[in-house]
Amino acid sequence: MKSNLDVIKALYLTFKEKDYDAFRKLCHDDISWHQNPGFPKGSSYVGADEVITNVFKAFNNDWVSWIFSIQEYYEAPNAIIVTGVYEGTHRATGKPFVSEAAHVYSFKDGKISSFQQYADTKTIWDAMV
Repeated sequence: MKSNLDVIKALYLTFKEKDYDAFRKLCHDDISWHQNPGFPKGSSYVGADEVITNVFKAFNNDWVSWIFSIQEYYEAPNAIIVTGVYEGTHRATGKPFVSEAAHVYSFKDGKISSFQQYADTKTIWDAMV
C-alpha cells in the first residue's frame, strides 16, 4: 500500500500529464474539492468527474499556462500539506502572475478524500484585468 505522501506525489504527476484516469484512481469516490471562494471560478465540487470538468479542464479555457511548483510537503497523521507557487498567464489579457499557495489533502481508505486550497488570489485576479 502506498503512503499518503506517495499518493500525493502521484497526484501531482497526474496534473502535469493531464491523466484523468489516473487521477480518478487516486481519489475516493466522494472526494470533496474546495477552492478558495475568492479564487477565479472558485467553488466546491464532489466527485473526481466534477473536479476534472470544473477545475482542470476549465483552466485550459482561461489560461495559456498554469503550473504549481511544489516547495515542500508536510505530513500529518491523516493529511498531507503541500506548499508552493502558482504561475500562469491569462489567455485574454496575456498578463502573467505568481501566487503563493498551500494545498491540504485528507485521506480515507488510502485514497484522497478531500482537498482544501489556500492561495493569494489577488495576484491571479490582477492578471485577469
